[in-house]
Amino acid sequence: MSAFDDLYAANAEFAKRFGNSGLTGRAARGLAVVTCMDSRIDPLGLLGLKAGDAKILRNAGARVTDDVLRTLVLAVYLLGVERVLVMPHTDCGMTKVTDSDVHALTHDRGVDTRSLEFHTVPDQGEALRHDLTRIRTTPFLPEGMPVAGAIYDVRTGRLSPIDF
Repeated sequence: MSAFDDLYAANAEFAKRFGNSGLTGRAARGLAVVTCMDSRIDPLGLLGLKAGDAKILRNAGARVTDDVLRTLVLAVYLLGVERVLVMPHTDCGMTKVTDSDVHALTHDRGVDTRSLEFHTVPDQGEALRHDLTRIRTTPFLPEGMPVAGAIYDVRTGRLSPIDF
């Protein structure tokens, strides 16, 4: 018995009713969403989207890292993205720790993570402002491309636009 047998079985059932073979890989609604990896977030559902509508970029804390910027460049120039929504959420684990906390935690388990930056979020508003500015000012994306920020409330399902 494999640790993944349940997933393979679920996929076999999914494949029986799969109906998205005609999608092209382009973002049909011209949207990229940067959000957190938190499993309480259903980005397509909460935004009224369906498969193929948007590019969804997920990481811990919904941070705009170098890799997110790289992916946005590809999404814009190759996959039809014309606008970006950065969407962190309430009750995020990344707001409850510091990079130092994570380094100490892993060190206690015999792992040295000092070469990693975890992009923890001591101030969610400031982090969102920083990340929006990073997208808006990068020379690699079209000037004036619509970029917005909103915080998703995991308790109510509501999205609150944040204007910076």
